[in-house]
Amino acid sequence: MTILSSFVRRASGAFSGSSTYSRLLVLCTLSLSGGGLVAYSESQSEPGSPASEHGEKEREKKRVVLLGTGWAGISFLKDLDVSSYDVQVVSPQNYFAFTPLLPSVTCGTVEARSIAEPVRNIIKKRNAEIQFWEAEAIKIDAAKNEVFCKSNIDKETRDFSLEYDYLIIAVGAQVNTFGTPGVLENCHFLKELEDAQKIRRTVTDCFEKAVLPGLSEEERKRNLHFVIVGGGPTGVEFAAELHDYIQEDLINLYPTVKDLVRITLIQSGDHILNSFDERISSFAEKKFQRDGIEVLTECRVVNVSDKEITMKIKSTGAVCSIPHGLVLWSTGVGTRPAIKDFMEQIGQGKRRVLATNEWLRVKECENVYALGDCATIDQRKVMEDISTIFAAADKDNSGTLTVEEFQDVIDDILIRYPQVELYLKNKHLNDVTDLLKDPQGNPRREVDIEGFTLALSHVDTQMKSLPATAQVAAQQGAYLARNFNRRQQCIEHPEGPRRFRGLGRHHFRPFRYKHFGQFAPLGGEQAAAELPGDWVSMGHSTQWLWYSVYASKQVSWRTRVLVVSDWTRRFIFGRDSSRI
Repeated sequence: MTILSSFVRRASGAFSGSSTYSRLLVLCTLSLSGGGLVAYSESQSEPGSPASEHGEKEREKKRVVLLGTGWAGISFLKDLDVSSYDVQVVSPQNYFAFTPLLPSVTCGTVEARSIAEPVRNIIKKRNAEIQFWEAEAIKIDAAKNEVFCKSNIDKETRDFSLEYDYLIIAVGAQVNTFGTPGVLENCHFLKELEDAQKIRRTVTDCFEKAVLPGLSEEERKRNLHFVIVGGGPTGVEFAAELHDYIQEDLINLYPTVKDLVRITLIQSGDHILNSFDERISSFAEKKFQRDGIEVLTECRVVNVSDKEITMKIKSTGAVCSIPHGLVLWSTGVGTRPAIKDFMEQIGQGKRRVLATNEWLRVKECENVYALGDCATIDQRKVMEDISTIFAAADKDNSGTLTVEEFQDVIDDILIRYPQVELYLKNKHLNDVTDLLKDPQGNPRREVDIEGFTLALSHVDTQMKSLPATAQVAAQQGAYLARNFNRRQQCIEHPEGPRRFRGLGRHHFRPFRYKHFGQFAPLGGEQAAAELPGDWVSMGHSTQWLWYSVYASKQVSWRTRVLVVSDWTRRFIFGRDSSRI
């Protein structure tokens, strides 16, 4: 045994001279019946070796957990330098859906799979180690930097948790029912791809039920009365798609009930498409009137049953009910339960939406960001910083501000407070220094703090919340990804505006939304568009512009080809009314 031990020590030591080595342990056993040789090779990396350094580098990567694969989440994921971070993605859907085409899916103009791109396809194209889990985030523990998730695939529930260094919340929003009785039980929604498929089946069911023998005419009319609550883009587009589907396809298949079909759109405001130019709202209402789509404005829905919808007319206070076969509820968005719980933790429980600063970082959290429909930017007011802005500009501490001193901080003010630029544009002012003119419009050489406050007192009236649109979400995702990619560079060399409260400059420029316009398809191969520069376009040519833009905005060539082929198929063969 002494000889064996000595041999093992010498054999092991013979392979220990290099930084990465293999130790060969040789055990010899001799017996009277025979001999055996067992060899064991043990590999390891010493500190300072390349393998060890690679492992340490991997551990040094900050862990980024992304919740959601909608417009904001996918935009962030596609632009992020994933080689610099350990990226983990959690979403209850394993695909990205091109949501602007959801109304087209409800009527078979476009197939559901044509606007869905698997998340793992997107990850594969990044050629990086990105982990994805099909699960839902049910709780965020901000104190422990941990997210609790639940997977419910094939009704098999599995719970797990993820720790994070940075958390990106992009879970979108849920439907806002405003507490109206019966909405959740009796209405359809149009937020997800599954919603569109359900509506498509229900429309077919309504026609099939209406032609069954033995029904009274009132029952047939009820089954064929389609009601849309909400006159925003989603409600209007669905009404237009449904009208085209009925007129171009269904009345040919169900000729006995073609005169019983009704479409009614209920809007609580005085016009539909309130977020668009007035010319577009007026054009849409006139077109719907020509098409026979009834538009009821100044009406508020108070109850929805399985057969009737009850509403209150604001002008008279009268309450009336109308029968329905299908109701689409499209009246705004609400906060998801997990986000509400998170807001309670961080002191935002009294708010309706999760608030972030201008850099999309959640207020009261250092390492949590929120994008898209689930959050809103709480833009800081100029009046909150008016004294510090004045002090920063008054370099000689004279108590007055000259035009030259004001010009030194103009660029920082315009970047930090975007409402200033909007105010100048609306007031047709050519320069920020025009704000310092006296009431008669004469230039002043200097102003005191009272005059400076008065000059900027109306600037904050231009502050507006960003709309909950795909365009906003996509721009926020791309912006945050750029900031993450240049984080170290901007910490060393800040590019943002000066800190009026504190020293130095902000690391990044704040998020600035750039509006590229918006479309409203109105049916009959006509659409309306509101484009930059206050340009409004309506009619058939605008519909072809809509086709071009929406085809080009698809997330992949696969979905682009599928969508265009669906449009072509519809032109040639019509829509498919099969209940599948």
